[in-house]
Amino acid sequence: MTKTTVLILLGPPGAGKGTQARMLEQTFGLVQLSTGDLLRAAVAAGTDAGKQAKAVMDAGGLVSDEIVLAILRDRMGDPDCAKGVILDGFPRTAGQAEALDALLAEQGMTLGAAISLEVDDAAMVERVSGRYTCAACGEGYHDSFKTPAIEGVCDACGATDFKRRADDNAETVGARLSAYHDQTAPLIAYYDGKGALKRVDAMGEIDRIASDLGAIVTKVTA
Repeated sequence: MTKTTVLILLGPPGAGKGTQARMLEQTFGLVQLSTGDLLRAAVAAGTDAGKQAKAVMDAGGLVSDEIVLAILRDRMGDPDCAKGVILDGFPRTAGQAEALDALLAEQGMTLGAAISLEVDDAAMVERVSGRYTCAACGEGYHDSFKTPAIEGVCDACGATDFKRRADDNAETVGARLSAYHDQTAPLIAYYDGKGALKRVDAMGEIDRIASDLGAIVTKVTA
C-alpha cells in the first residue's frame, strides 16, 4: 500500500467493536485507535493537544473536535500506523466525518471503508443486560447464554461472588441503543453516499463476524 488505509467501525455499545478490532489488529497488523484511549494517552504524555484536552476536561468541558483531530493527527503519524488504522468511537457526527475527510486528505491517507456492525435491538438488550462477571477473576457469564456449571460458583476460579455493571440493565441499554441510532443515522447516510459504507451482521458467532470483516479488509487493503 502506498497510503495508510483507515477503517471506521460503527456500532452500538455491546455490538463487539472492541473484540473485532483486536482480531483485525492481530490478523492484518492494523492499529485500533479508540478516541477515549488516545485522549488519555495524550494527556499522560503531555503533548500540546493533550495539554489542551486536559485543560478542557479539568474544567468539566467536552473536548472539541479540533483537539480530537489534532490528537488523531499526531497518533496516525506514528510508524506503527503505517499499515492501517481502525477508528473506534470517531467520527460520531456528520460534521466530524467531514473534518476527518479533510485530515485524511491532508495526511495522504485513504478511507478504506466505514463498516457498520448491524444489530437487532431487542436481542442486544437481552445480550447486554444479561451480562455478569466473577468478582474475583473477571470471568464473563450471561443469564441466558453462559451460566456457571455449578450455580453460584465460578467455573474458572471457584469464587462465589459475582457482579454486574450498573448500566447493564434493559432500560439503560435501550436508551443507549436509541441514542446511538439517532446520532449515527446521519453517518450511515454520509458514508453510504460516498460509496464507502459496508454492513456486517453482528448478531452471529464471533468467528463468522470476524470472517465477514476480514473479507472487507482484505479487499480494501489489497
